[in-house]
Amino acid sequence: MEANARWVALTAVAPVAWGANYFVTHEFLPAGHPLYGAALRALPAGLVLLAFCRQRPRGAWWGRSAVLGLLNVSVFFVLVFAASQLLPTSVASTVMAVSPLVMMLAARFLVSERPGAAHLGGAVIGLGGVCLMLLGGTGGISVPGVLASAAAVLVSSFGHILAKRWNTGAAGAGVLASTAWQLTAGGLLLLPVAVAVEGAPPAVSPSAFLAFCYVGLVATALAFAAWFAGLARLPAGTVGLIGLLNPVTGVLLGTAVAGEVLTGRQLCGLALVLAGVALGRPRGRAGVPGPIGARGHPASQAGWGVRSRWR
Repeated sequence: MEANARWVALTAVAPVAWGANYFVTHEFLPAGHPLYGAALRALPAGLVLLAFCRQRPRGAWWGRSAVLGLLNVSVFFVLVFAASQLLPTSVASTVMAVSPLVMMLAARFLVSERPGAAHLGGAVIGLGGVCLMLLGGTGGISVPGVLASAAAVLVSSFGHILAKRWNTGAAGAGVLASTAWQLTAGGLLLLPVAVAVEGAPPAVSPSAFLAFCYVGLVATALAFAAWFAGLARLPAGTVGLIGLLNPVTGVLLGTAVAGEVLTGRQLCGLALVLAGVALGRPRGRAGVPGPIGARGHPASQAGWGVRSRWR
């Protein structure tokens, strides 16, 4: 149970960082450049992780990295960037919280993981909380922004579970390596499209540069490595419910920093979301649901402790 708690805490780094990312993107990054915004988020983060793990794709992982980069990075980042610009922080982050149920459905078909009653109950309670927070928001709601958030949920849920499936067994590449490859591939796919569609890159002010540093290093490199490490060790239902900390962070940050009003309805919603997260906590031995890494060792599976060498 103590090991499970450590993996839950590590995984929680991702949704907290992503919840703050909505505010940073909305307030500090140049508006009207979703392709450049996504490329400048993904490519530096991928290169940092690539320099750290020092592994190149091998065999099927060249194609897998491209597919995962397209789903989890290229398409997902553009949708999230657009939603962050079109919606208030609280609304953008709460729409994304429908992902637990979508992830459970994807896990059922892609990795044969059946969600337990606690996971389903937590998802229903969490969704109830999300509805309360969304309906209780005072900011304007953009239909294109909501649609962008919903599409991001579908794309990322499928891509995340696909990454879990492909990292199973002897063919698994390790979390740090596979995360580095898909971020780098996604950034490289985005860059020429950004040049063709948006022309010259936007001017970056000092505050925007610092924001890009947070978005790339914390909300992308660190967050994605933590998220995929948790997904490798914990059931998809548990990880999806931990993701509900995303809207909690977004709403609280919007209230504390952006001056958005937190209503009584949203407070009730926050309580329900936290109850849903608690219901999904793992109760078994750590590592049972997760795949075995390329070398058959849990550390290898998660990508920690892999020797730094190019191969």
